[in-house]
Amino acid sequence: MPFVTIGGITLHHRHIKATGNARPIVFINSLGTDFRIWDEIVSTFDGEMPLLVYDKRGHGLSDIGDIRSIDDHVDDLSALIDHFGLSKVVLCGLSVGGMIAQGLYARRPEIVEGLILCDTAHKIGTTDSWNTRIATVESKGIQAIADGVLKVWFTPAFHAARQAELDGYWNMMTRQALAGYVGTCAAVRDADFTDAARRIAVPTLCVAGDQDGSTPPDLVRSLAELIPGARFEMIRDAGHIPCVEQPEALTALIRSFIASLAPGAETHG
Repeated sequence: MPFVTIGGITLHHRHIKATGNARPIVFINSLGTDFRIWDEIVSTFDGEMPLLVYDKRGHGLSDIGDIRSIDDHVDDLSALIDHFGLSKVVLCGLSVGGMIAQGLYARRPEIVEGLILCDTAHKIGTTDSWNTRIATVESKGIQAIADGVLKVWFTPAFHAARQAELDGYWNMMTRQALAGYVGTCAAVRDADFTDAARRIAVPTLCVAGDQDGSTPPDLVRSLAELIPGARFEMIRDAGHIPCVEQPEALTALIRSFIASLAPGAETHG
């Protein structure tokens, strides 16, 4: 399995190289998941362009580390991009992954060629809602909230017809390290990219599942309205994780977005 230690944090990742000048896409996963949520998207693009997926700190097989703010996740992503020598990237982030993408753009806009912000926002939730979640999982474990979270991750149709996958994603969430989950909850609670979103000056695609109960379409649309020239698209029959529930639809949107970018300087894969 591929691991790299950067700044004292070991990150689990998968880096797929490609020939030519295709733009590298970096995928950033959501709270309580690991990079396997992108498997169907990655398998479709494999060989077409360089791809990088990774387990953010506190998730999957990466180190837990010390998560004090969203900046800790931005630090890891920034260092990982530098480690692989990627001079220009397109960032595709889901939920907190989309906030990490916004944070990297705010810090290093020169390396970001485009943003795909899936089921995310400039500000997610309230202080009270996050504190309640943190208190619950600290006292009762992640299992106590897992069923409720999966109801907003996936549509009723997914729950009815794809029980084995639902079980698998329940396992993925509940087996996350408690410290990593709680630390990232606090990071999201304290993050606010409202002002930063107005300064985004690269092509941006904002995507929402039409049945997302975590970051509803209107919230994602409000992010798109903050970003000059951003495009908003909704994926039918999808909840909070369209890369799992409707991968073909999300792949088509990503492919269209990449094709719309003006030819840029050569990148390294």
